[in-house]
Amino acid sequence: MSDNGSEFGAFLAGFVIGGLVGAAVSLLMAPQTGEETRSLIHDKSIELKDKAVERAETARVKAEAAAAEARARADEIAQMAKERAANLKASVQRKVGQMGTSETPGE
Repeated sequence: MSDNGSEFGAFLAGFVIGGLVGAAVSLLMAPQTGEETRSLIHDKSIELKDKAVERAETARVKAEAAAAEARARADEIAQMAKERAANLKASVQRKVGQMGTSETPGE
């Protein structure tokens, strides 16, 4: 699961960096005045920031869901282990009790 998180993080970083580079190149190559270019850069940076925040929130929600699922599974496994330990303990106690009653007096 950690591999998926790191892959998503790398994808998100690549997406944001690629978007910034693409936006910068398109703005610098477009025939506009300096004021128009600065305004466009400002607008695009706000747009990219909003997208990054949205994707980060989505990633956070997915991570929380995965963590909750992992905790639930760990609790389930712990409960199964407790039940198996209790069953094993009862089995050993039965066998020890049987060994004690099967001995003949005087031995």
